[in-house]
Amino acid sequence: MLGWAILFLVVAIVAGIFGFGGIASASAGIAQILFFIFIVLFVVALIARAVRGRPPV
Repeated sequence: MLGWAILFLVVAIVAGIFGFGGIASASAGIAQILFFIFIVLFVVALIARAVRGRPPV
């Protein structure tokens, strides 16, 4: 999912350089939403790892 966020960020930057304002803002918005979803999932995974502890050897 982080890959998708980076992809939309790059699309937004390229569209902004070429002056496509609507496409740039839409891509930047999608990249921002995907980035925050990725951060939330990362925090949930960290908490789940901390709660479960180390697996038995």
